[in-house]
Amino acid sequence: MTVRVDNELADFVDAAAKAGEGSRADVINRALRRELRRRGAQQDARIYAATPDSELESDAYAQWAARNAAQASSDLD
Repeated sequence: MTVRVDNELADFVDAAAKAGEGSRADVINRALRRELRRRGAQQDARIYAATPDSELESDAYAQWAARNAAQASSDLD
């Protein structure tokens, strides 16, 4: 697979690889895995928010997470 990224991202990947964080492929694979986990967490928050249970303390958190998922993920981007 060939991936083209803009210069800023290429510089970031190269710097991470030079700092000993693995090869360029390692750095990119970690970033993609992180994105997969982030999307899974967003989906989980939507599922929990869609089926609230007032008896569960965690549902209050799930509702908060669903309301704030967009802001939290945009902070990561």
